[in-house]
Amino acid sequence: MADFKHSRNESSDEFIEKIVFINRVAKVVKGGRRFSFSAIVVVGDGKGKIGYGLGKANLVPEAIRKGVEKARKDMTSVSLTDISIPHQVVGRYGAGKVLLKPASEGTGVIAGGPVRAVLEAVGVHNILTKCLGSHNPHNMVKATLNGLKSLRTAKKIAEMRGKSVDEIQA
Repeated sequence: MADFKHSRNESSDEFIEKIVFINRVAKVVKGGRRFSFSAIVVVGDGKGKIGYGLGKANLVPEAIRKGVEKARKDMTSVSLTDISIPHQVVGRYGAGKVLLKPASEGTGVIAGGPVRAVLEAVGVHNILTKCLGSHNPHNMVKATLNGLKSLRTAKKIAEMRGKSVDEIQA
């Protein structure tokens, strides 16, 4: 039992957990209002893997824990270059759109709240972003993930087509 807890703590150290948004919601009942919390959490390894989770509970720590658990189950890989992303892309989800643009070394992460949390967790260090449409944190996170998942490096495209990178770039 002690070994299991120790290994679990080690695995939690390798992931970057970012709390994007905590919302207090109320249910109106006969005696008044009953409050609970929902938490949007992003988990990444800083090397191109990212997951998103929404946790709901009566207490904030429990909501965060549930969100982290769902995010770890939802992990997907993203194509990145050494300094940024391979190409410009627009991620869409609902009414939210996020423009992701590669940037040169030393630019840093130029992004707002929810988008910044996702990009820092996935391990992007130089990027320019612009939020278009809805600024709802749920839609922003999902739009950013949609954009990141649609990225392809030249090597990956060449692999899919069964050609070399030189043939594609020519």
